[in-house]
Amino acid sequence: MRNPIQAMLESQVTKFQESLAGAMEELQQSEITGSAGGGAVRARMTGDGKLLDVEIAAEVVDPQDVELLQDLVCAALRDALAKTAELKREKIMSATPLGAMGIDVPDIF
Repeated sequence: MRNPIQAMLESQVTKFQESLAGAMEELQQSEITGSAGGGAVRARMTGDGKLLDVEIAAEVVDPQDVELLQDLVCAALRDALAKTAELKREKIMSATPLGAMGIDVPDIF
């Protein structure tokens, strides 16, 4: 005969795994855009951190000031990564029982 507590725990673990898998799929389907220079440089990535593209406005492409362009690209990527990390944290927290209890989980995904 199966222990009812063990059965309940197994059921909860299965629900948690399904919820987490759903959250990870949502992240893969999500798109986040980071920008710098008032939108002159934009980096677009998926919610799980894959870079999709970088758009650079023609007016910031100055051969005499390559350093500015490099800085803008880095800033746009940092912005996109920060937004991705926040979205990931939100999705994972909503998919875990710890999130419902207000307990923050580390960024391990």
